[in-house]
Amino acid sequence: MVLRFTPSGIYCPAGDFHIDPWRPVNRALITHGHADHARHGHARYLATDIAAPVMRHRLGAIKLDTLCYGEERRIGGATVSFHPAGHIPGSAQIRVEVKGEVWVVSGDYKTAPDRLSTPFEPVRCHSFITECTFGLPVFTWPTETQAAQEINDWWAANASAGRFSRLGAYSLGKAQRFLSLLDPSIAPILTHGAVEQTNDVLRAQGYDMPPTLHVTPDLKPADHPGALVLAPPAAFGSTWARRFRPASTGFASGWMRLRGVRRRRSVDRGFVMSDHADWDGLNAAISDTGAENVYTTHGYTDIFASWLKDQGYNARAVPTEFTGESEEGSIL
Repeated sequence: MVLRFTPSGIYCPAGDFHIDPWRPVNRALITHGHADHARHGHARYLATDIAAPVMRHRLGAIKLDTLCYGEERRIGGATVSFHPAGHIPGSAQIRVEVKGEVWVVSGDYKTAPDRLSTPFEPVRCHSFITECTFGLPVFTWPTETQAAQEINDWWAANASAGRFSRLGAYSLGKAQRFLSLLDPSIAPILTHGAVEQTNDVLRAQGYDMPPTLHVTPDLKPADHPGALVLAPPAAFGSTWARRFRPASTGFASGWMRLRGVRRRRSVDRGFVMSDHADWDGLNAAISDTGAENVYTTHGYTDIFASWLKDQGYNARAVPTEFTGESEEGSIL
């Protein structure tokens, strides 16, 4: 096998490296900067040049080397390259070739283009290790245009009624995607420190986002009527968020496609939007690889592997410590 599933993570014996390992290793190839894929403790890291600034911001003074999309590197007996995954800025699928046999590790991916990430590109391979966070037919996503309309209409209605709009978003990826969709003419956009720090990193890389105002202790909410407040989901249970009243609280996730999730999260408005592939995206991506063997990770792994077997693939579920987009919104 070109890649093996080990207690430390996905391992390539020919190159003596791991991909997105969850335990400390000597050489780690990283698909993207989210915490369940890019972890502390590895001796050496390799990622895309686009992902590198955020990884350094999150992980500190790590020994990090980079590749551009499509650039090949020989590591031992393996040839590796990174290819756009469409998940967040710099996210990649990792292609590994050993003696003519090609495997691809998807990382997290989204096939529909957005206004922020490099669009997903299918990569031909013999074996494909795919996430399936939303591997059920119920999970289908609206277009970027539809999502933008729904969010801006909600915000505008709240502003007209004298309410703040508190919008929950992971500080890396989802928050910046929201910013790409927001209409700044409605009212000011206020940000939590974790979001604004990531914004600063991406703005320095040339990403265009509307103006935002970092919420500091001396900021007076009354000076910014109708503002949209963008913060990690966990912040909305704190005194930090209670400064902004009256308010309507919203959250966007693929899980909002399921009944009852909005009520369990105690939010006023749920938006169906995810940085992961929906059901159609997963199936299209797998078909486009031409892979004979498919390994399903983090998500509806057993159900999705069974579906793929019915479609003629040699498929099996593989346990990992990746979490994808959790319903609780606790880690990304």
